[in-house]
Amino acid sequence: MKFTILIDILFDLLAKRKLTASYLAEKHGISVRTVYRYIDHMSLTVPVYIKRGRNGGICISDSYKLPVGFMTKEEYESAIEALETMYAQLPQERFLTAKHKLSAQVKSEIRDRALSGEVGTILVDGGTWGDTKAFSDKLRLMEESIKAQEILEIEYRSRAGEKTGRKIEPHVLVCKQAVWYVYAFCHKQRAFRLFRLGRVFSVVKTDEHFQKRPFTREDIPLSFWSNETDSVDAVFEISESAFADAQDWLGDEHLRLNGDKWYAEITLPNDDLLVKKILSLGAGVTVLSPKACVKRSPKPLRKSQILMAMAQKMVD
Repeated sequence: MKFTILIDILFDLLAKRKLTASYLAEKHGISVRTVYRYIDHMSLTVPVYIKRGRNGGICISDSYKLPVGFMTKEEYESAIEALETMYAQLPQERFLTAKHKLSAQVKSEIRDRALSGEVGTILVDGGTWGDTKAFSDKLRLMEESIKAQEILEIEYRSRAGEKTGRKIEPHVLVCKQAVWYVYAFCHKQRAFRLFRLGRVFSVVKTDEHFQKRPFTREDIPLSFWSNETDSVDAVFEISESAFADAQDWLGDEHLRLNGDKWYAEITLPNDDLLVKKILSLGAGVTVLSPKACVKRSPKPLRKSQILMAMAQKMVD
């Protein structure tokens, strides 16, 4: 009963963002005191808070949404199908409302996650610590050429280290996983290509201009994670030395304090970037699960052991 009420309160807050305790008490037939007790329990994992005074109420952070992967695609489809059947047999508004909420959640999980990039809303320093400004200047030149619609000649270094000359029409800058790209129309390939800025050896303006070619977000070949991507449920124990880095990586909303230690429970894309990220955090992070690996040892495995086990599992 308590779990059902908590779920219903969560969905109501996601839909309306602010509710009163009296409204929730009346809706669920419980006391206002019980509502506050439930909210205290929910606040352990969800960013809900109580706003006092006039126009106050129980609020939820505007940035909060149900986690990606909260349910699998098949589970969403089964739940929506069940609600449709229930509504057909018992046409009550609550079944239809629940179906619409679930359908909206599915769409939000696969929606474009890129920022709008409108002028004045984002400030990005593309340089690195101790940067000689060479990379920053290259990034700025790309941005200027995009605005001026100016064709560039670049020398591009391949993975093998070979340099090739290209003439490109830069259309948009993309940053993913701290790596900068320029999405540009390549005259040599006669098609759009995604070029890593770190591999651009030199850039020269040509004084030639181009007309922007139509493209959509889906045309850019970056595999942003969705619930259809292979994922892994991970649990980390985080030391004080790695806490700030874990905040930047996982987000503060996924960290919880238990006793004198911090923990994170989160679903992550199961790819080579995950392995690299865990290794970059050093000894400050202990991987406690996937459980399939933890049960092999009576003690929690360190990240090196868990990664070896995960790699072996992928090979098998």
